[in-house]
Amino acid sequence: MKTNEFIEIRPDIMLGKPVIRGTRIPVELIIRKLGEGATIADLLDGYPALSREKIMAALIYAADLLGNERIVFLKTGTGE
Repeated sequence: MKTNEFIEIRPDIMLGKPVIRGTRIPVELIIRKLGEGATIADLLDGYPALSREKIMAALIYAADLLGNERIVFLKTGTGE
């Protein structure tokens, strides 16, 4: 699945946060709701602009962000 079909980032929509294309529904909201225990059916019921495919695209988008995240460990302190 190509997430860019369903996810867009525009500075004039939700301050540039990734959203479902053509809506103001942030990817973050979808991930958060699912993490809080909402089901896909709950999201589809509460947000008519969503589809199962769009929800899956949001999950893949978030996983891709985490998968490509670089973590840099900095040594701090007195060297102990």
